[in-house]
Amino acid sequence: MRGTLSERAHAAVEEVQENPVRFADRVFFTFATVAAAWLAFLLVNQFVTAGWRHVWAFLPFWLIVAYLLLPRIHSLLTKVYVPDYFIGRSRTREGLLGDPVNVGFRGRQDRIHEAMLRAGWHRADEINLTSSRRMVVSTIMRRSYSDAPVSPLYLFGRRQRFTYQQEVEGNPAKRHHVRFWPCPKGWRLPGGHRANWLAAGTYDTAVGLNLFTLQVTHRIDADIDAERDHIVATLTAPEAGNAGIRVKHLKNFSTGYHARNGGGDAIRTDGDLPIVDVRALPPATPEILAAVEADHREAEQSRAVPLTVALGLFLMLLRVVAGAFSLNWVLHLARESIDELWILAPMLDLGFSLEQGYVLVRGVIMGYLLAYLLLSYLVYRGRNWARMVTMAISTVSIIVYAVLWLTAAPESALSSNLIGSSLEILVLLAFSGETARRFTSGKNPENHPIDGV
Repeated sequence: MRGTLSERAHAAVEEVQENPVRFADRVFFTFATVAAAWLAFLLVNQFVTAGWRHVWAFLPFWLIVAYLLLPRIHSLLTKVYVPDYFIGRSRTREGLLGDPVNVGFRGRQDRIHEAMLRAGWHRADEINLTSSRRMVVSTIMRRSYSDAPVSPLYLFGRRQRFTYQQEVEGNPAKRHHVRFWPCPKGWRLPGGHRANWLAAGTYDTAVGLNLFTLQVTHRIDADIDAERDHIVATLTAPEAGNAGIRVKHLKNFSTGYHARNGGGDAIRTDGDLPIVDVRALPPATPEILAAVEADHREAEQSRAVPLTVALGLFLMLLRVVAGAFSLNWVLHLARESIDELWILAPMLDLGFSLEQGYVLVRGVIMGYLLAYLLLSYLVYRGRNWARMVTMAISTVSIIVYAVLWLTAAPESALSSNLIGSSLEILVLLAFSGETARRFTSGKNPENHPIDGV
């Protein structure tokens, strides 16, 4: 046993030596998860101790738990128990098993686009701030949004390449949709069958809560075979004009099963997998070609900065604003109440005069805010070292606040730093994920984007 532990320790040391940045990322990732749990506790404690006048704390508590804490916990756990190879299921960003793969395709990407457009499908918009806002408004107001975005799912370690959908009765909460992933070069399906693309089609029935993360999401119909058959039927219908299309049905490709997807929705399937061959389609009309080209241009104009990184940058700016208010409080602090600056006590013990300590505190806060602002710009420019420095600064700030809280520091010190420390935790969560790491490392954030350590 000792030999085994020694070998593991030696391997861990070698890993740190070979890639210290990656090791630091894992440390920050784990610390951010713990810090998020602590922040959620602080909000609950605020609500419990202060009563109904702090009922507002429930909203940030839910946001932190649903969109930050639970996804991080799932990311850590799924690294252990979810297989990292093809089992006919996509995966969510957190690593949970997502929608089943229920359609395969043979042929080039442009042929698939042509076939789907002929069959009356619409290519879904990429997820960004604009499309997300429009999706929320459309859902609330019950307005049609035929190109509404869908949440990302992953197969072969990659996000779907594109998605098509059909809105039902002009209601964005109800829609048919199918995600597409390219197969790795030379890869074959179990049994030796060939496919160039795999797809997962499901039918959204309503908007609800994810049972695993409590996030707002679309709920799907359990009968995914009906959606699979709908996709094939629309593509092969005579009125679609997809002459030359062929379908090969792989009976019992997998055993039939009942399960749940990454949102907690029940799913059932008979295990059959149709392979749609679009290689012999007739030439597309100018109208179809123009529509395909327009969709390509719109997709290429998708965000240069991933949403996770954009959120982190926005939080950094909010942190600077919150710090500016703290600086303003220090600058206007009356001399008779200067003892409210808890940090002055140890400085006076070190021999600083009251005036020197006062000036030093102002200088440190101002320098910190300017450095934070500069770091946000450098992270935006894709500098990985700036991301690491930002996470290190945030970690130190969080630890300092935790020490103040544990040592029962003055209420004025805790209150004045609560918002800033909360923002530091959120920044750390945003930048410690895999998407942010790949963005600042110059790699495609959509490849291998499942967050985890």
